[in-house]
Amino acid sequence: MSEKRLIKRHHLPYFLQVYNPITNRPLGNLVNISAHGMMLVSQTRLLTHAVFRLEIRLPISLLGGKRITFEALSHWSHPDITPESYDTGFSFHNPPERLLALVDALTHYFSFPNEQNTLSAHITWINQQQKLPPPIP
Repeated sequence: MSEKRLIKRHHLPYFLQVYNPITNRPLGNLVNISAHGMMLVSQTRLLTHAVFRLEIRLPISLLGGKRITFEALSHWSHPDITPESYDTGFSFHNPPERLLALVDALTHYFSFPNEQNTLSAHITWINQQQKLPPPIP
C-alpha cells in the first residue's frame, strides 16, 4: 500500500483516549497524529465520510487533565491487525489552537528525546509560546 500522506505522522508510545463529548463514551485510542489529521483504533468500525465531534482528555499528570474538543472528518475505516479492532483515519475540520498546540508538543517531545524530556514540560513550553484560548466547555 503506497503512502498518500504528505505530512509525516508521529506514532505515540502510549495511547490518549478520544471521546464522544455528547455521550461521554470513549470512541477509541489515538495512535498517530499530525497537524492535519489523526488515526484512531477502536473496538467498532466507525462511520466514514462523516464529521465527528471529538474530545481528547489529557491525563491528570498533563496540565491537570484538560480536555480538547474538536471536529474531524472520517475518511476510511478498516480492520486493525488486532482482532476485533478497527483503524479509522480522520482529517481535522478547523482545528482549535489547543489541539494544534498538543500536536506541536507531541511532535517536539517525540522528535527530540533526551533524559530531561517530559510531555508535560513540552505542553507547558508550547503554551508559553502562544496565548491559547480557554478550553471548550
